[in-house]
Amino acid sequence: MTTLRQLEYLVTVVAEGSFTRAAEVLHVTQPALSHQIRALEHAVGGPLLERLPRAVRLTPMGRAMLPHAQAALADAERARCAARQAGGLEAGELEVATVYSVTLGVLPPVLRAWRRRHPEIQVRLHEHRHTAELAEAMLAGEADLAVGPVPDQWTGPIRELGVEEFVVVLPATGPPPAPRFALRELAGRGWVHYAPGNGLAEVLDAACAQAGFQPRVAIRTEQTAAAPLLAEAGIGPALVPANLLPPQFDGHVVRPDPPVTRRLAAYTRSRPDALTAAFADLLSETICVLPDHVRARLDQAS
Repeated sequence: MTTLRQLEYLVTVVAEGSFTRAAEVLHVTQPALSHQIRALEHAVGGPLLERLPRAVRLTPMGRAMLPHAQAALADAERARCAARQAGGLEAGELEVATVYSVTLGVLPPVLRAWRRRHPEIQVRLHEHRHTAELAEAMLAGEADLAVGPVPDQWTGPIRELGVEEFVVVLPATGPPPAPRFALRELAGRGWVHYAPGNGLAEVLDAACAQAGFQPRVAIRTEQTAAAPLLAEAGIGPALVPANLLPPQFDGHVVRPDPPVTRRLAAYTRSRPDALTAAFADLLSETICVLPDHVRARLDQAS
């Protein structure tokens, strides 16, 4: 019989990369941990982990089982929190999954409003680099609600939140660009690009392809928030979500031509419970895909 403890042990060994570190995290002895993993392997009928000299590696059976183990643990934790909250024993917790750019540009005012309205309900963020990673994590049961670009072929409930606008950032030291800047005019420039795993890398590549060129890379950054700062410093133009720019930003900010946008949504695996629905309602009320200070700069430029 497979137990939640055995699933927790498997997930922790994979996360830590070794039995020794996993045993420390779980506060159990390494022999006890190994015994439970062997019992789990016996229950499923085959090896789940390959023991290497300095690491562990999932077998095909292990790779198939891992997302279900993670989902089972997440569901069990939510059940525990719901029961204890209903009994008045502790405050609740809402788990929200998103992508990095949405954490930076969209969620801060929403979370501030949530904190004022529901100070007893904690929010735990799970952040991802790419829309596909976000959707996969949601399917695996990582969070109660996802906030990000609308995923392809999602079968659960989806609540549209608005259309996010991207802008081109250029250094303030250069001449002011036209209000609506043709991307093809930057075909020969080296761009501030994003690391391959970052979903914004695909947004930039697709926008430039639509404009008829492939962006030449001046620098790649893992940090989404670094892109406008690097562009402001003169490294190269950057394409960023407009809501990422702070009020004190000094670089030139222009709308690209053709426009670059993406639809944002909140989505769940099934009909949301009352707590998740309350957050989604507040999200719809509070979200700002184009901040006033950016809108004012764009309107002033035009």
